[in-house]
Amino acid sequence: MTAPVVVLVGPPGAGKSTVGALLAGRLGVGYRDTDADIVATAGKPVAEIFIDEGEPHFRDLEREAVRTALDTHPGVLSLGGGAIMDDGTRKLLTGLPVVFLDVELADAVKRVGLDAPRPLLAVNPRKQWRELMERRRPLYTEVARAVIATGERTPEDVADAIVDALELRPTAADTPRPAGREEQA
Repeated sequence: MTAPVVVLVGPPGAGKSTVGALLAGRLGVGYRDTDADIVATAGKPVAEIFIDEGEPHFRDLEREAVRTALDTHPGVLSLGGGAIMDDGTRKLLTGLPVVFLDVELADAVKRVGLDAPRPLLAVNPRKQWRELMERRRPLYTEVARAVIATGERTPEDVADAIVDALELRPTAADTPRPAGREEQA
C-alpha cells in the first residue's frame, strides 16, 4: 500500500482541484482526483451518472475509486465533496495527512457559481449548499489533520498553508532562492 502525501477534502468550490494540482507540482509528486477517476471508469460526467444511474450507484463508484486511489497513489489526492459521507471511507482516511479546505458559500459561488452542473445543488443551490455543509462539516473536520480556510486566499496561499500545516518539504525546483544569489553555470 502506498499512501498519498496529502488528501484534500471539502465542498464544491473549495479549490481541491486547483490547489491539489498546484501542491503536487510544488512537492514534485503526481496529482489525482477521484471524481476524474469515476468519470474515466463510467465514461460519462458525474452529473450524467446521477441522472442515469442515481446517487447510490455514483456513491458505489466513488467508494471504489477512493479505496483504489488511497492504496495506489503516492501523490496529492483530491476526493469528491461527498466521499466523506461513507463510514468506510472515513475509516480509510484515519491517520492519513487529510486537509479540509473550508470555504464559505460566498467564496464558493465566486469560484464555481451555483449554476454549474452539480447534481446535489440543482434546485435552490444556495439553500442546498448550506444544508449540505451542515451535514458534511463535522465529517470533514473529523477526518482532517488540518483545516485551511480558503476564503480571500489565492490557490498559492492555500498551498503554502498546507505545506506549513503538514510540515511538508517542497521540491528544490520550487524552493525560493535567497535574494541576490545567482547560480553559477
